[in-house]
Amino acid sequence: MTIKEGDFIKLSYTGESDGMVFDTTYEEVAKEDGSFSEEKTYEPMVIRVGGNHLIAGLDEDLTGKETGTEYTVEISPDKAYGERKDELVRSASTKDFGEKPTVGMRVRADDRQGVVVNVVGKRVVIDFNHMLAGKTLQYKYTIESVIEEPKEKAASLFKLFCGKEMEMELTDGVLTVVLPPGITYDKMYMYGKGMAVHQIFEYVEGVEEVILNESFKKPEAYNESPAEVTEAAEDTAETSEE
Repeated sequence: MTIKEGDFIKLSYTGESDGMVFDTTYEEVAKEDGSFSEEKTYEPMVIRVGGNHLIAGLDEDLTGKETGTEYTVEISPDKAYGERKDELVRSASTKDFGEKPTVGMRVRADDRQGVVVNVVGKRVVIDFNHMLAGKTLQYKYTIESVIEEPKEKAASLFKLFCGKEMEMELTDGVLTVVLPPGITYDKMYMYGKGMAVHQIFEYVEGVEEVILNESFKKPEAYNESPAEVTEAAEDTAETSEE
Protein backbone atom coordinates (compact mmCIF):
# COMPACT_ATOMS: atom_id res chain seq x y z
CA MET A 1 0.00 0.00 0.00
CA THR A 2 1.37 3.42 -0.97
CA ILE A 3 1.50 6.00 1.84
CA LYS A 4 0.00 9.45 1.40
CA GLU A 5 -0.08 12.53 3.60
CA GLY A 6 -2.76 12.26 6.25
CA ASP A 7 -2.43 8.49 6.72
CA PHE A 8 -2.05 7.14 10.24
CA ILE A 9 0.73 4.58 10.12
CA LYS A 10 2.50 2.15 12.43
CA LEU A 11 6.22 2.91 12.09
CA SER A 12 9.30 0.96 13.21
CA TYR A 13 12.65 2.73 13.03
CA THR A 14 16.22 3.13 14.24
CA GLY A 15 17.94 6.51 14.25
CA GLU A 16 21.74 6.86 14.26
CA SER A 17 24.21 9.72 14.46
CA ASP A 18 27.97 9.31 14.05
CA GLY A 19 27.44 5.54 14.05
CA MET A 20 25.65 5.60 17.43
CA VAL A 21 21.99 4.68 17.97
CA PHE A 22 20.08 7.54 19.64
CA ASP A 23 16.55 6.14 19.27
CA THR A 24 14.93 2.88 18.20
CA THR A 25 11.62 1.04 18.41
CA TYR A 26 13.42 -2.33 18.40
CA GLU A 27 14.26 -3.87 21.78
CA GLU A 28 16.94 -6.14 20.29
CA VAL A 29 18.69 -3.16 18.66
CA ALA A 30 18.73 -1.26 21.96
CA LYS A 31 20.18 -4.29 23.77
CA GLU A 32 22.86 -4.81 21.15
CA ASP A 33 23.76 -1.13 21.24
CA GLY A 34 23.82 -0.97 25.04
CA SER A 35 21.15 1.74 25.23
CA PHE A 36 18.35 -0.53 26.44
CA SER A 37 16.13 0.89 29.20
CA GLU A 38 13.70 -1.09 31.35
CA GLU A 39 11.51 2.03 31.60
CA LYS A 40 10.93 2.25 27.84
CA THR A 41 8.42 0.23 25.83
CA TYR A 42 9.91 -0.88 22.52
CA GLU A 43 7.17 -1.09 19.90
CA PRO A 44 6.16 0.54 16.58
CA MET A 45 5.07 4.15 16.87
CA VAL A 46 1.71 5.29 15.45
CA ILE A 47 1.86 8.74 13.85
CA ARG A 48 -0.03 10.79 11.24
CA VAL A 49 2.03 11.42 8.10
CA GLY A 50 2.40 15.18 7.65
CA GLY A 51 1.20 15.81 11.20
CA ASN A 52 4.57 17.09 12.50
CA HIS A 53 4.78 14.12 14.84
CA LEU A 54 8.36 13.44 13.65
CA ILE A 55 11.32 15.56 12.61
CA ALA A 56 10.63 17.15 9.22
CA GLY A 57 13.13 15.11 7.20
CA LEU A 58 11.72 11.76 8.30
CA ASP A 59 8.10 12.89 8.08
CA GLU A 60 8.56 14.11 4.51
CA ASP A 61 10.31 10.90 3.43
CA LEU A 62 7.31 8.72 4.34
CA THR A 63 5.00 9.98 1.58
CA GLY A 64 4.97 7.68 -1.45
CA LYS A 65 6.59 4.75 0.34
CA GLU A 66 5.14 1.22 0.57
CA THR A 67 4.18 -0.73 3.67
CA GLY A 68 6.37 -3.69 4.58
CA THR A 69 9.51 -2.35 2.89
CA GLU A 70 12.64 -1.20 4.73
CA TYR A 71 13.96 2.23 3.77
CA THR A 72 16.95 4.36 4.74
CA VAL A 73 17.21 8.14 4.69
CA GLU A 74 19.91 10.66 5.60
CA ILE A 75 18.62 13.87 7.16
CA SER A 76 20.58 17.14 7.31
CA PRO A 77 20.44 19.36 10.42
CA ASP A 78 18.00 21.84 8.85
CA LYS A 79 15.43 19.03 8.53
CA ALA A 80 16.30 17.54 11.92
CA TYR A 81 17.19 19.47 15.09
CA GLY A 82 18.75 22.54 13.50
CA GLU A 83 22.26 23.92 13.65
CA ARG A 84 24.07 24.50 16.93
CA LYS A 85 23.80 28.05 18.29
CA ASP A 86 26.63 29.54 20.31
CA GLU A 87 24.21 31.80 22.18
CA LEU A 88 22.58 28.72 23.70
CA VAL A 89 25.80 27.87 25.56
CA ARG A 90 25.64 29.89 28.77
CA SER A 91 27.44 30.17 32.10
CA ALA A 92 26.00 30.34 35.58
CA SER A 93 27.21 30.46 39.16
CA THR A 94 27.40 27.31 41.25
CA LYS A 95 25.27 29.25 43.77
CA ASP A 96 22.35 28.97 41.33
CA PHE A 97 22.19 25.20 41.88
CA GLY A 98 20.40 23.46 44.72
CA GLU A 99 23.00 20.70 44.63
CA LYS A 100 26.61 20.49 43.54
CA PRO A 101 26.66 20.71 39.72
CA THR A 102 28.48 17.97 37.81
CA VAL A 103 29.22 17.40 34.13
CA GLY A 104 26.28 15.64 32.50
CA MET A 105 23.69 17.00 34.95
CA ARG A 106 20.45 18.04 33.23
CA VAL A 107 19.00 21.43 34.13
CA ARG A 108 15.97 23.44 33.07
CA ALA A 109 15.73 27.21 32.71
CA ASP A 110 13.61 29.60 30.63
CA ASP A 111 11.52 26.66 29.33
CA ARG A 112 14.66 25.04 27.91
CA GLN A 113 16.43 21.87 28.98
CA GLY A 114 20.20 21.92 29.02
CA VAL A 115 23.13 19.85 30.18
CA VAL A 116 26.16 20.86 32.24
CA VAL A 117 29.23 20.50 30.00
CA ASN A 118 31.90 22.00 32.26
CA VAL A 119 32.48 23.20 35.81
CA VAL A 120 35.35 25.63 36.34
CA GLY A 121 35.77 26.99 39.85
CA LYS A 122 32.50 28.63 40.78
CA ARG A 123 31.24 28.88 37.18
CA VAL A 124 29.15 26.29 35.36
CA VAL A 125 28.87 26.00 31.57
CA ILE A 126 25.44 24.84 30.38
CA ASP A 127 24.61 23.83 26.79
CA PHE A 128 20.95 24.43 25.92
CA ASN A 129 21.31 23.16 22.35
CA HIS A 130 19.47 19.93 21.54
CA MET A 131 21.89 17.01 21.90
CA LEU A 132 21.50 16.29 18.16
CA ALA A 133 21.72 19.91 16.97
CA GLY A 134 24.14 20.32 14.08
CA LYS A 135 24.24 16.60 13.33
CA THR A 136 23.30 14.69 10.19
CA LEU A 137 21.05 11.77 11.09
CA GLN A 138 20.53 8.38 9.47
CA TYR A 139 17.23 6.54 9.82
CA LYS A 140 16.35 2.99 8.85
CA TYR A 141 12.59 2.47 8.95
CA THR A 142 9.68 0.22 7.95
CA ILE A 143 6.04 1.24 7.67
CA GLU A 144 4.37 -1.78 9.24
CA SER A 145 0.74 -0.95 8.43
CA VAL A 146 -1.86 1.78 7.92
CA ILE A 147 -4.35 2.46 10.74
CA GLU A 148 -7.96 2.80 9.56
CA GLU A 149 -10.01 2.39 12.77
CA PRO A 150 -11.04 5.82 14.21
CA LYS A 151 -10.77 4.65 17.83
CA GLU A 152 -7.23 3.38 17.24
CA LYS A 153 -6.29 6.72 15.67
CA ALA A 154 -7.65 8.57 18.70
CA ALA A 155 -5.83 6.24 21.08
CA SER A 156 -2.56 6.83 19.23
CA LEU A 157 -2.91 10.61 19.60
CA PHE A 158 -3.51 10.35 23.33
CA LYS A 159 -0.46 8.13 23.70
CA LEU A 160 1.64 10.44 21.55
CA PHE A 161 0.82 13.61 23.50
CA CYS A 162 0.08 12.21 26.97
CA GLY A 163 2.55 9.33 27.06
CA LYS A 164 0.06 6.70 28.20
CA GLU A 165 -2.23 4.08 26.71
CA MET A 166 -5.85 4.64 27.71
CA GLU A 167 -9.03 2.66 27.37
CA MET A 168 -11.69 4.35 25.25
CA GLU A 169 -14.98 3.74 23.48
CA LEU A 170 -16.43 5.49 20.45
CA THR A 171 -20.23 5.37 20.22
CA ASP A 172 -22.47 7.64 18.12
CA GLY A 173 -19.73 10.24 17.73
CA VAL A 174 -18.88 10.37 21.45
CA LEU A 175 -15.37 9.27 22.41
CA THR A 176 -15.22 8.33 26.09
CA VAL A 177 -11.70 8.08 27.48
CA VAL A 178 -11.23 6.15 30.72
CA LEU A 179 -8.48 7.93 32.63
CA PRO A 180 -6.20 6.04 35.02
CA PRO A 181 -6.74 7.15 38.66
CA GLY A 182 -4.51 10.05 39.64
CA ILE A 183 -3.51 10.99 36.09
CA THR A 184 -4.57 14.59 36.73
CA TYR A 185 -1.28 14.92 38.66
CA ASP A 186 0.74 13.80 35.62
CA LYS A 187 2.41 16.82 33.98
CA MET A 188 2.68 15.25 30.53
CA TYR A 189 -1.03 14.45 30.56
CA MET A 190 -1.99 17.93 31.78
CA TYR A 191 0.10 19.60 29.06
CA GLY A 192 -0.78 17.13 26.30
CA LYS A 193 -4.51 16.44 26.65
CA GLY A 194 -5.51 19.69 24.94
CA MET A 195 -3.39 18.95 21.86
CA ALA A 196 -4.61 15.34 21.76
CA VAL A 197 -8.27 16.42 21.80
CA HIS A 198 -7.61 19.17 19.24
CA GLN A 199 -5.99 16.77 16.77
CA ILE A 200 -8.68 14.14 17.31
CA PHE A 201 -11.32 16.65 16.24
CA GLU A 202 -9.17 17.74 13.29
CA TYR A 203 -7.93 14.39 12.00
CA VAL A 204 -10.17 11.58 13.27
CA GLU A 205 -13.43 11.13 11.41
CA GLY A 206 -16.64 10.50 13.31
CA VAL A 207 -15.70 12.10 16.63
CA GLU A 208 -18.04 14.92 17.69
CA GLU A 209 -17.43 14.92 21.44
CA VAL A 210 -14.67 13.77 23.79
CA ILE A 211 -15.41 12.84 27.41
CA LEU A 212 -12.47 12.43 29.79
CA ASN A 213 -13.77 10.09 32.49
CA GLU A 214 -11.74 9.68 35.69
CA SER A 215 -13.17 7.17 38.16
CA PHE A 216 -12.01 5.55 41.40
CA LYS A 217 -12.99 2.10 42.66
CA LYS A 218 -13.41 1.58 46.38
CA PRO A 219 -10.54 -0.61 47.70
CA GLU A 220 -11.51 -3.97 49.19
CA ALA A 221 -10.13 -2.91 52.59
CA TYR A 222 -12.96 -0.41 52.97
CA ASN A 223 -15.50 -3.22 52.61
CA GLU A 224 -14.14 -5.11 55.62
CA SER A 225 -15.51 -4.65 59.13
CA PRO A 226 -13.40 -2.66 61.66
CA ALA A 227 -12.67 -5.91 63.49
CA GLU A 228 -11.35 -7.56 60.31
CA VAL A 229 -9.13 -4.57 59.58
CA THR A 230 -7.73 -4.63 63.15
CA GLU A 231 -7.12 -8.38 63.01
CA ALA A 232 -5.30 -8.07 59.67
CA ALA A 233 -3.10 -5.29 61.09
CA GLU A 234 -2.24 -7.41 64.15
CA ASP A 235 -1.35 -10.40 61.96
CA THR A 236 0.96 -8.18 59.89
CA ALA A 237 2.65 -6.86 63.04
CA GLU A 238 3.21 -10.36 64.40
CA THR A 239 4.71 -11.51 61.10
CA SER A 240 7.07 -8.53 61.09
CA GLU A 241 8.26 -9.31 64.63
CA GLU A 242 9.08 -12.90 63.66
